Amino acid sequence: MGFRPLHDRVLVRRIEADEKTTGGIIIPDTAKEKPQEGEIVAVGTGARSDEGKVTPLDVKAGDKILFGKWSGTEVKIDGEDLIIMKESDILGIVG
Repeated sequence: MGFRPLHDRVLVRRIEADEKTTGGIIIPDTAKEKPQEGEIVAVGTGARSDEGKVTPLDVKAGDKILFGKWSGTEVKIDGEDLIIMKESDILGIVG
């Protein structure tokens, strides 16, 4: 993939949720919400302060994360639907 996010942005691939509930009910596509869990594909170099100092990000490629429902900007890169978001939109790292 020929894409690298700038500064404090990350590129995220959504992790699809299960299509069944714990009770075994199958959820149709029209009733599903977009997953709020994803895997980081690429990260930027870090946030730049007013003094010009770069602060590296706390996340790295391969981390599984949770993010807000309306976070980021959806893009299509190499035919794959991905999300570009700021590190501050990430709620936490899973596992």
